[in-house]
Amino acid sequence: MAEIEMIVDRIYVSKMNYQRVVNLKEKASVNHYLPIWVGPLEADAIAIKLQSTSVSRPLAHDFICSIIKALDATLISIVINELRMDVFYAKTRLKYNGKIIEIDCRVGDAIAIAIRGNAPIFVEEEILKVAGQTW
Repeated sequence: MAEIEMIVDRIYVSKMNYQRVVNLKEKASVNHYLPIWVGPLEADAIAIKLQSTSVSRPLAHDFICSIIKALDATLISIVINELRMDVFYAKTRLKYNGKIIEIDCRVGDAIAIAIRGNAPIFVEEEILKVAGQTW
């Protein structure tokens, strides 16, 4: 299946339910988006990095990226690979000892890790067809 590269467009609070939404935008498109509801901690972790805000101690996502680096692994990308019952699923892709390893991860955590590791964010094309929006 084809994967589409996305970028974080913005984070906002939904007026319907006051939950945080990360709005991903298709990198190669002007108006194709994928809104993803995430927890407040994950939204804050993403926003902190996007705004280049410094924190006194590493957050959990910083810690994970430090572990990846300490193990001499490389964060290759994340992919949002599944949508089941309105829940998005993601995997982080690492290169370790010459092998590509995919690790299941919550979407908000995966995006926060990708932002910290300067790794591309991909979405399976089928998910964009089902849950994507055009504005």
